[in-house]
Parts: sequence; structure tokens; C-alpha cells
Amino acid sequence: MVQEEMESSLTGRPAAFAATAARLNLDRYGNMKDSAVKASVFIGTSLDGFIARANGALDFLPPGGGEPHGYDEFMATVDALVIGRKTFETVLTFDAWPYGDKPVIVLSTRPLAPAPPGAVAERMSGAPPDIVSELAARGIRHIYVDGGITIQRFLQAGLIQRFIITRVPVLIGAGIPLFGPLQHDIALQHIATRHYASGLVQSEYVIAA
Repeated sequence: MVQEEMESSLTGRPAAFAATAARLNLDRYGNMKDSAVKASVFIGTSLDGFIARANGALDFLPPGGGEPHGYDEFMATVDALVIGRKTFETVLTFDAWPYGDKPVIVLSTRPLAPAPPGAVAERMSGAPPDIVSELAARGIRHIYVDGGITIQRFLQAGLIQRFIITRVPVLIGAGIPLFGPLQHDIALQHIATRHYASGLVQSEYVIAA
């Protein structure tokens, strides 16, 4: 509904846009401002920027995530995850559920395959601002957004605040990219870059104010 409202308001009706933006707390680009829910991305990519092969395979990533590089510490700060359906289906093929008892919101309009015992997974659909509003109403304050299309949608909606990107020293040439088209440039502030003995290089950024 949010997307429909914004599309309608943007087509030559500035007064309608202003009213919708004020109600939904959106900026002039249609992005949500000052959300009570903070969203982070923690993800591995090939050196050429792909998060998976074209068929979704992750075989170029280190087995088991490789050497420790902050994932457990990051997960300790997360209240819930928001992932896409394809990411959920990929995770179901893993030997073990990687999210513990953290609530996992799977964005899909269709029923989901059963999650493994002990997993907390819920299907939800809607525009990213609607998802964030629903999670905020539940008292969730920090979400981990994962999956290529899901990350891109939340970034386009102005809902991502932090990126932790770990580059694996391999070129795969083609695949699913981390980033996609944007309506405007998004300036980032570099926080830190860390390197590991196995060749992993991790950079952390926040969206610049």
C-alpha cells in the first residue's frame, strides 16, 4: 500500500506526496526517516561483488563461514532477521539452522516450507516500510536484513543503516550481485576495515547523515 501511495503522489501531485510523506515519516525520496528500527547487513561477497552464483550456489564461500570474523558478536545484537524466500530456501539446505532461536521474518506471498525444529520463522509480505512498522510495533529494534533482493529493496527504501561486508579472495565472474539500481546516490561513511589470515577482508560502513 505504501508503494502505491507514493507512486500515486509522485505523479504530479506534490500536495498528496507531502501528506503521504508526513503520515509515513518519509523524506523527499520516499524513504523512511528516523526509524525506531535499525537495520544492518552482514554479508560475504566474492571480490567482484557477488553474493551467490546465478543458480544461488554459495560454494565459493569458506565452508562453515570460514575463520571467526565477527558474525557471532554481530548476531548477539540482533533482535530479528528479515530475509527473502530464496534465502530461506537456501538456508533450509544447510546442515544446521544458522539463526538459533532468533525470530526470522521471511518475505513471501506464498506459504513456506516447514522450518526445522527450534527455528522461529514467520511469513510476512508488504513494502519494506510496512514491514519495519510492524516489527517496531512488536518492540523489535535491530534487524539483520539478508538476501540480495531484500537488501536492495530495503536500501532503496532508505531503511538500511549499516553494512558489514566481508570479501572473499575469489573472482567468480557472474552471479547475484549485492547491489542493484538506485534512485539516487547513497553516501557511506567508512567505519573500519579488518583483514584476516585466510585472506578475508571486512569493511564496515554506515549510511552518511
